[in-house]
Amino acid sequence: MGRTRTATVPSMTTAAHPRFAAALEELGLGELHERIRRFPDATRTAAEAAAAVGCELSQICKSLIFAVDGVPVLVLMDGASRVDLELVRKELGAEKVTRAKADVVRETTGYAIGGVPPFGHRTKTRVLADRSLLEHDVVWAAAGNPHAVFPMAPKDLVTHAGATLVDVREQTQTS
Repeated sequence: MGRTRTATVPSMTTAAHPRFAAALEELGLGELHERIRRFPDATRTAAEAAAAVGCELSQICKSLIFAVDGVPVLVLMDGASRVDLELVRKELGAEKVTRAKADVVRETTGYAIGGVPPFGHRTKTRVLADRSLLEHDVVWAAAGNPHAVFPMAPKDLVTHAGATLVDVREQTQTS
């Protein structure tokens, strides 16, 4: 006879991408599993994530991959700001900085755009974190898929990501 399927609520351990869940264990952060929040609707953008969580846009930590002279570099930026590519170029002494293509993001991190966490990637990359993240007690970051996020103190996030603190936020013009 046919199998009966029952709907189940995803457990906290399945809310995160398996690679990210394994990274949490390796980093001694297993307790974060129970703090991961999974949403039925995608939280691919910082605005979607902030609306789902109910936090300020700047409390979202975006994990963005850039090609710096052709080498992938992860930049962690608050959700309300944009990365200034010229500041990244100067910070790293590079010739050219561009946003990485989707296939490079997946190949480098093991995750799709919209779900890239700040750590737990397939390959080791250089990581820059904008100081703007430190303006909050807690920030929310992707947990490896576009439906799950987790909270963490920004200083801890920067430490676990192995990031260098920098000022690469695009400055807004004031009149």
